Amino acid sequence: MDEEVHLREGALSKVPFNENSKNLNKDLNKDVKKNWKQRNNRKKFYNNKKNDAIESTVMKSSENKKNQRRDYRDFSDKKPANRNGQNGQNGNYSNRVTFDRNKRSKDTYKVDKANVPEVTMTKTHNITDANGKPTLKIIPLGGLEQIGMNITAFEYGDSIIVVDCGLAFPEEDMLGIDLVIPDVTYLKNNIHKLKGFVFTHGHEDHIGAVPYVLKQVNAPLYATRLTIGLIESKLSEHNMLRDVTRNVVQYGDVVELGDFKVEFIRTNHSITDACALAITSPVGTVIHTGDFKVDYTPVYGDPIDLQRLGELGRQGVLALMCDSTNALRPGFTMSEKTVGETLDKIFNDNKNRRLIVATFASNVDRVQQIINIAAKYGRKVCVEGRSMTNIIRVASEMGYLDVPKGILIETDEMKRYEDEQIVLITTGSQGESMAALSRMASNIHKKVQIQAGDCIVFSSSPIPGNEKSVARVINDLSRKGAKVIFQDTHVSGHACQEEIKLMYSLVKPKFSFPVHGEFRHLIGQKEVAQSLGYDDDHVIIVTSGTVVSLSEDKYEIAGHVETGTILVDGLGVGDVGNIVLRDRQNLATNGIVIVVITLEKYSCNVIAGPDIVTRGFVYVREAEDLLNEAREVVSDSVEHCASSKITDWSKIKTVVKDDLSDYFWKKMKRTPVILPIIMEAHM
Repeated sequence: MDEEVHLREGALSKVPFNENSKNLNKDLNKDVKKNWKQRNNRKKFYNNKKNDAIESTVMKSSENKKNQRRDYRDFSDKKPANRNGQNGQNGNYSNRVTFDRNKRSKDTYKVDKANVPEVTMTKTHNITDANGKPTLKIIPLGGLEQIGMNITAFEYGDSIIVVDCGLAFPEEDMLGIDLVIPDVTYLKNNIHKLKGFVFTHGHEDHIGAVPYVLKQVNAPLYATRLTIGLIESKLSEHNMLRDVTRNVVQYGDVVELGDFKVEFIRTNHSITDACALAITSPVGTVIHTGDFKVDYTPVYGDPIDLQRLGELGRQGVLALMCDSTNALRPGFTMSEKTVGETLDKIFNDNKNRRLIVATFASNVDRVQQIINIAAKYGRKVCVEGRSMTNIIRVASEMGYLDVPKGILIETDEMKRYEDEQIVLITTGSQGESMAALSRMASNIHKKVQIQAGDCIVFSSSPIPGNEKSVARVINDLSRKGAKVIFQDTHVSGHACQEEIKLMYSLVKPKFSFPVHGEFRHLIGQKEVAQSLGYDDDHVIIVTSGTVVSLSEDKYEIAGHVETGTILVDGLGVGDVGNIVLRDRQNLATNGIVIVVITLEKYSCNVIAGPDIVTRGFVYVREAEDLLNEAREVVSDSVEHCASSKITDWSKIKTVVKDDLSDYFWKKMKRTPVILPIIMEAHM
């Protein structure tokens, strides 16, 4: 039977074609044309209104621009400043930020919009405000319920921008997994709307997934110099530099991406060039703080730009998406320079010892202080750890790290110097099993061995969940006679309660939208907001994948989109799922039993076996009786199959597996992985 396919109000329906339905089809087509005509008329009306509003805003902005202070004019025609405050160019960066999406390099990934199907959001619907205008959709694709894998999509009309694109590190039960990256199915389905990625800073949980995600959804990147430099290092490892457009921005720059304008605002964090984002849409302005703290005496650069945040607050802010990491901690976060004072005292008190300092590779300011103190006390600096080496190289090449000439040495050169002349900066402050410090503690590092009398400083605090790993490394180092210092050697890069209150007081948002933290951290910030007078209707607590629809005076939950995690194991991306992980966990906890049987072709006559091989289940020499009985169980199972005329090998394997599993559970209360192997022989 012939079929006609009709499109009505966005839904596909199949109607059998015959004489009776012919008139129906004509009526449907008339309705469709009428509906689409009305829809187009409404769309033209709202577009004209939007264009008038934007034009009015631009005219007002141009009039007020002259009265704005110098720091927040358009800096796109200025060269980035190096560490010495001189204007200059470093590397292959453009002097001018590319704000026009039509002016893209020939190597930029291009999307043929004509060939991209229109895809609706999964389990969502379009919501309009009281005036029928589109609302602003904020879609956290990661970064909630955990500290890591930060990525958030902002959508208005036909425009989508993405803030950050980070990864998470595997949990203890993710055996063999190297990295965890976000599922960006929603972005892939709406790639025709994607205008670009904007970044707050260069930490792994904010930029680490860029190479993996851009292989699926390529779009221009916008970030400050150091952040772009670190991203380029990752893209280079994946041979993707030619495929991705990177744009360097400065504080005060405003980037236009579709219906959005994004302003980059200076903040302080544990890495240089961190910024907050003022994201303006036709609905209003949303401020995303990124990771921040209020540091009036930063090691490098200027303090957080509270003045600009206050200006935006006076202009009106729709929502504040604020860092929640330290929302449960009262008071203020101490300045980074206080760590330098503590480290200086440690260097002075341990002049006759070899010093090993473990810290986060991305904490460039911390590394700078260690290098400065080492130079003060006449020590050579050795760097160990792949990530530490890469970041120091990038930061020094770009002028964000001042390394005195001749102070850095290779690990192989350490033997030329006395212990009191050496300081080793290394990764492994979180107890990672394969990090440099962990390998030193386990005596498996090829170049560095821990000696009695070494002074080892943990200049970091354990990330929640890593406490046991850190304690294990500290114990291993202490057994070797090393002196371990781990107290008062670190300050957080995240705002505590009083700094969060200051942010709210300056910005004065209509809605509070806590981000970046576990659920308890989000609730902690909610309580901070409530102490400032915000009620439940103006605090947005959601989970990853939730679509939040914001209008000028209210928010709604517009549904959910597909989210989740993709596991990276070696070169495999996404090929390890829950089933594989479950098998790995089972193998790790219960071991494996392999049963080998040789059967005659065309029958179930046993020619050889059954033989049983175990790994991680029992010690064979002490369990001979158990394994002999297990062989009898397998033989009985095969005989049962033969008597029942079962010749299908898959069924035989199932019977053997079930019977043997029952036997082991009754005898041992264990459930090993059982793998039957049947071989065929001709007689």
